[in-house]
Amino acid sequence: MENNKSFLWPEGILIALLALGGVFSLAFMMLLRPNASDAQSRPSINIKDVSANVGTQQRIEKLKAAMLTSWQQEAQTKGLAYPIPSRFQGAIIKAAKLTQGEKVIALTFDDGPWPETTEQVLNILKSNNIKGTFFVVGQNLKNYPELGRQIVAQGHVIANHTWHHWYHFFNQQAAAFEIERTTDLIYQVTGVKTNLFRPPGGMLHNGLTGYAKGQKYAVVMWSADSTDYKLPTVPKLIDNVIKDSKPGGIVLMHDGGGNRSRTVQALPEIISNFKKQGYRFVTIPELLEIEDTDQKLLANKKQ
Repeated sequence: MENNKSFLWPEGILIALLALGGVFSLAFMMLLRPNASDAQSRPSINIKDVSANVGTQQRIEKLKAAMLTSWQQEAQTKGLAYPIPSRFQGAIIKAAKLTQGEKVIALTFDDGPWPETTEQVLNILKSNNIKGTFFVVGQNLKNYPELGRQIVAQGHVIANHTWHHWYHFFNQQAAAFEIERTTDLIYQVTGVKTNLFRPPGGMLHNGLTGYAKGQKYAVVMWSADSTDYKLPTVPKLIDNVIKDSKPGGIVLMHDGGGNRSRTVQALPEIISNFKKQGYRFVTIPELLEIEDTDQKLLANKKQ
């Protein structure tokens, strides 16, 4: 009996140790195992889905880039131009003369393209589904060609505001350089052949306007001046635009040439105010076309 007892005792210890080890192993595994409810609460991430989304976005960006390049090449081949009725070629325009009283207004922006500000103005116009007219300075377009392409790609009109934006007197040769060099660069960068010109400072007698008229540019002035170049307060800037605006008017603002943050701040309110009054926004070529149609209708009635 003694021999049997001594044999059974170690065997019992062994069984107990094995059982205890099993308990510890089970507890350790449960500690390592993530909580089932936590696992269910976490969204599963499918690596294939992520890769597919990234790939789709990349394809979209490549397609957009290809479309823009194709558009630029086509524009340069065809020599895209804004149609201007013959009565306005070589003429000075301050506003459209509309006998029908159609509530249209043209927003124009000078002295760009300009870092940050031009894109901010473009974004505001885009969010309001409005097309504007941008009178660009040649040397600024040379420095920021992508902004020039962006102006045209978004459906706005790009026009000539000389190469240097100087105010002194120009002889015929110097005026030709200032205007034609800018027109040539606009074409090289965007594919657009512009026939719209605005003299810096609105000066009509320093040689530039005379040359432009001789070359059949439409010389575009304005009827409402924001005076944003004087850096008025935002409320004053808004008031300057609204108080002088009438159907067929041309609004002068600036997207470049200095700090235009107040113009950017004022622009949404200006747009909202015009919309409340029932105005529709047009580009300069569209405005001139409206006047031309209006004048033809008037002439037909008189016959």
